[in-house]
Amino acid sequence: MNQLSDRITNMSTSATLAMAAKARELRAEGKDIIGLSLGEPDFNTPDFIKNAAIEAINQNYNGYSPVDGYVDLKEAVITKFKRDNNLTYTLPQVVVSTGAKQSLYNVAQVMLNKGDEVILPCPYWVSYSDIVKVAEGVPVEVKTSIDTDFKMTASQLEAAITPKTKMLWFSSPCNPSGSLYSKKELEALASVLVKHPNIYVVSDEIYEHINYTGKPHASMAGVDGMFNNTITVNGVSKAFAMTGWRVGFIGAPDWIARACNKMQGQVTSGTNCIAQRAVITALNADPSVVNYMIDEFKVRRDMVLGLLDGIEGFKTNTPEGAFYVFPDVSFFFGKTLRGKTINNATDFSLYLLEEALVATVTGDAFGNPDCIRISYAASQDQIKEAVKRIKAALV
Repeated sequence: MNQLSDRITNMSTSATLAMAAKARELRAEGKDIIGLSLGEPDFNTPDFIKNAAIEAINQNYNGYSPVDGYVDLKEAVITKFKRDNNLTYTLPQVVVSTGAKQSLYNVAQVMLNKGDEVILPCPYWVSYSDIVKVAEGVPVEVKTSIDTDFKMTASQLEAAITPKTKMLWFSSPCNPSGSLYSKKELEALASVLVKHPNIYVVSDEIYEHINYTGKPHASMAGVDGMFNNTITVNGVSKAFAMTGWRVGFIGAPDWIARACNKMQGQVTSGTNCIAQRAVITALNADPSVVNYMIDEFKVRRDMVLGLLDGIEGFKTNTPEGAFYVFPDVSFFFGKTLRGKTINNATDFSLYLLEEALVATVTGDAFGNPDCIRISYAASQDQIKEAVKRIKAALV
């Protein structure tokens, strides 16, 4: 008899983490796997941030921190929002959590009741759907394609809204596609949303600074009429190469922030105290201090796109942010390669792992079954070798 809850039994395993685990297993068997599956910068956390953590240890920061974060960290978050996004939040409107993923989980738990619908433009970040389902919400997928740079239009949004619609969740820049919504595109979506004042938006902006357009990042909360209906989610893991430090935060209407604080107080309480002290230093720094990473990511993006152009069957677009490409590989569906039939993106991704020794992630996990996600948060040499192996495995 199964003693586990239906909740956990019905939950999907994170596809990105599952692929990383499979790659580790093959490495343990002695196979030379190139990992292009995880969304993790291959840079080290900048020294000035690490030094702030060391200083915090020496200053004996070792006690429980406030549930919603140290006041001076929340002040740094407020400064960041104003400086980078022209958004004005107050202390009660900010909640610091153990990573942006917990921020998202908190929001789902405090906003959704059973049967509430959440619109998810596809592709979406791998955990959105299950986070919504755990809160007994209903994910409503809106299909997009590579031909429109994987962006949802205002007419698609309008068509997806029903009397049960409670929220819209999206990321910009997007994981997995790298798509970036311009201010004009957000205004078009907002023109629909303002007609439905009971719909709330989660705007996941964790890749905000990894932007190759040369134009300022656009936040949904900054669009006229949207501030009071938007929860802005962000953190330091991507731009500052701080994935393992586990610090994320939201800016939200105070009643939503208070509810998230209440939820967090019963689940994890306050975020790691040393990490919080380091993040104060990170957020108070000029964002240009991480430009060297962003410049390198852009070089790698152009490199991987150029290399993939040399492989028949890979259809690509040019992502404007993040550090992923999301090629359409449906050309290979129905084909047999080295005795293995490729029926879908999952088969294709597993084929690349087993035959090319390159770890990617199936687009099925992101709500788009025609694509795979390739992370270029790896060295140029690794990227070149990985694409060389992929090409050899497909002939």
